[in-house]
Amino acid sequence: MHISVLLEECLKYLNLKEDSLIVDCTLGYGGHSSEILKLIPEGCLYAFDQDKEAINYSLKRLDKIASNYEIINSNFCYLKDELANRGVSEVDGILYDLGVSSPQLDEDERGFSFHRDAKLDMRMNQDNPLSAYEVVNNYSYEELVNIFYKYGEEKFAPMIAKGIIASRPITTTLELAEVIKNNVPLKYRREKHPARKVFQAIRIEVNDELNVLEKSLTDALDLLKVGGRICVISFHSLEDKVCKDVFNKVTKVNPELKDLPVVPLEYQSKYKMVKVLEPSLEEVNKNPRARSAKLRVIERIR
Repeated sequence: MHISVLLEECLKYLNLKEDSLIVDCTLGYGGHSSEILKLIPEGCLYAFDQDKEAINYSLKRLDKIASNYEIINSNFCYLKDELANRGVSEVDGILYDLGVSSPQLDEDERGFSFHRDAKLDMRMNQDNPLSAYEVVNNYSYEELVNIFYKYGEEKFAPMIAKGIIASRPITTTLELAEVIKNNVPLKYRREKHPARKVFQAIRIEVNDELNVLEKSLTDALDLLKVGGRICVISFHSLEDKVCKDVFNKVTKVNPELKDLPVVPLEYQSKYKMVKVLEPSLEEVNKNPRARSAKLRVIERIR
């Protein structure tokens, strides 16, 4: 069962009104969307997802609540184009929940988890030609080291990459987890599961997650009405850094203008940071997957 993280906080900081036009960029299994829909009876919800399984589940869930929504089977990097195709050029609120949903992690055949045996896959969009199998078995030593450092912040990247190449072909998640375990120091194995960071890195590479996120957030800022807000829930430092950098760029005044007695209007920020927060201890106790979550909220002010 997937439990939505920071649900109450998102509902609060999106400033929902009865007629709000809201976009959920990460529909998943409909946790946030179903609660948003209840609070906007005269508004409209657009929800994005690439995962057909999640869409089919969420359709049934949302249909029980209301009909003033549309699910868009697309990557959220096409946010602007997809909304433009529907005649929408500005919205009141946008939500991103960047965690992999529990059902995806729990379904063996999706290949996201290093705890369960499955074919190497990790595709959010199952039509994507690139899967974890291609990354693990076809990437060069240099490419593997690069993605393990860059997307996993894995300090033993060279040892792990060497081990993977020596063990090819690797076809399942548990085979890969075993190869990783056998190519790191014993002490490191005792700290946390040694496959965690490498699996994260491969998943990000397969789905091009960080580049997609940066483009989507930039477009999302353009779509906001004055007074509109974006809420982003991230689950690791790389996602949070992308979000923080994009938001800093639009909320900070050029340092060269800071000493002016009055900053001309055209150089003032159009956005302000509203909140950065983490889940309460109570939420983390109820839902351990929330422990690394962070919520950033930004508002368009002019």
